[in-house]
Amino acid sequence: MSTSKDTPKDTPKDAAPEGAPAADSPLVHGLKQRHLSMIALGGVIGAGLFVGSGAGIAAAGPSIVLAYAVSGALVMLVMRMLGEMSAANPASGSFSVHAERAIGPWAGFTAGWGFWFLLCVAVGIEGIGAADIMVGWFPGTPQWAWVALFMLVFCGSNLTAVKNFGEFEFWFAALKVGAIALFLGIGVLAILGILPGSDVPAPGTANLTGEGGFMPKGTDGLIIGLLASVFAYGGLETVTIAAAESEKPVQSVAKAVRTAMWRIAVFYVGSMLVVVTLLPWDNKEVAEKGPYVATLDHLGIPGAGQIMNVVILIALLSAMNANIYGASRMSYSLIERGQGPKALGRVYGGVPRLAVLASSVFGFVCVLLSYWRPDDVFPWLLNMIGAMILVVWIFIAASQLILRRRTEREEPQKLVVKMWAYPFLTWVALAAMAYIFYLMTQQPDTRKQLLATGALTLVLAVIGFVRQKLAERSEPSAPVAAE
Repeated sequence: MSTSKDTPKDTPKDAAPEGAPAADSPLVHGLKQRHLSMIALGGVIGAGLFVGSGAGIAAAGPSIVLAYAVSGALVMLVMRMLGEMSAANPASGSFSVHAERAIGPWAGFTAGWGFWFLLCVAVGIEGIGAADIMVGWFPGTPQWAWVALFMLVFCGSNLTAVKNFGEFEFWFAALKVGAIALFLGIGVLAILGILPGSDVPAPGTANLTGEGGFMPKGTDGLIIGLLASVFAYGGLETVTIAAAESEKPVQSVAKAVRTAMWRIAVFYVGSMLVVVTLLPWDNKEVAEKGPYVATLDHLGIPGAGQIMNVVILIALLSAMNANIYGASRMSYSLIERGQGPKALGRVYGGVPRLAVLASSVFGFVCVLLSYWRPDDVFPWLLNMIGAMILVVWIFIAASQLILRRRTEREEPQKLVVKMWAYPFLTWVALAAMAYIFYLMTQQPDTRKQLLATGALTLVLAVIGFVRQKLAERSEPSAPVAAE
């Protein structure tokens, strides 16, 4: 049986990109199904939900529930598309590999390095947030020292076997999921007026319909809440990156995507519904303390603030761990496909350690820039990643439209997971993303993010396109196959 090297390619796009992780990949398949399931569940449960959602509630009022439901539906569609492609062709480069197969190398380059940049900056932001909590517990300690400690711990865990990353994420995610499940349980009992030890009466619908009604700030407030909720869901893509290193990649990604989507929607939408039902949306503590702490304080739960600080710290550390992993695997995949410096693509003991180090160092440099250039360079970095997740989602949707037709024609047996109502819902998702971009142009803060992200995307696309053309010119022409 001949190898792929012996067989000429009829069409470059019809074959997997050269260097894409395959069954004989040097990466170790050390993740179990329980790891994948928890990575999928915990991937988007971060500080953006525990704390950042307070700003969304302050802007949208009770209609934040609608905002999270709408954005959650969009995320479900995106993850279904990504799940379809990743189950058919598991790869550590995930959507970057799919974009390269569907659209061309420039698309894989743009989506991949854009996502890597997003994850590395996010690592720095999460490290700063975690350090702030530690400084609150240990006054007088330097913030940068805590960030450095966390970086060393999670860089170290990612330098070892991938199963160590999986174990970290399993327990981190389990704690986060457990905390939200407990919060939902307490909230439901309080809404029904049967919470043991609490004298808070059942609120009924007073907080949902009072204080200006369900949409107290009209559609403008709803739009701000919608934008905040869309970006809070970012991070779920990591599960399809991790699936390539699982024991059974196809089955793992299919099961993880199927089970995670509706659970995450319940966690997000359910949490927001509990908060705005129990508390007036304009309660100052919702934005100042965070909606979870404010709600537990309102119910008289002892030590609520410190309990939630522990949960938030776990959420931040989990996100750091997952983002270092995701960034290293994405850069490794890009390098394997000739889209980056070859030196960083070396694998030691089944782990791309140089890619892990490079991603961790870049994340720590972002932290240092928050000290050295807090008024210009650091905000510029934050703006550049502001809409990058939407750019990635657009590449996912466009790739799925193309690859679904190709797979149905050539390898229909690989369609283990199928996008619902294809191609109608894919086009609906693309239209929704375009509308979100339009909404971003209407708000000053999000307009800056859109412009900065657009500039980064354009630069990456130009570099990727030039590299693609140069590679095409340097390759000898393939012999024409006989009819």
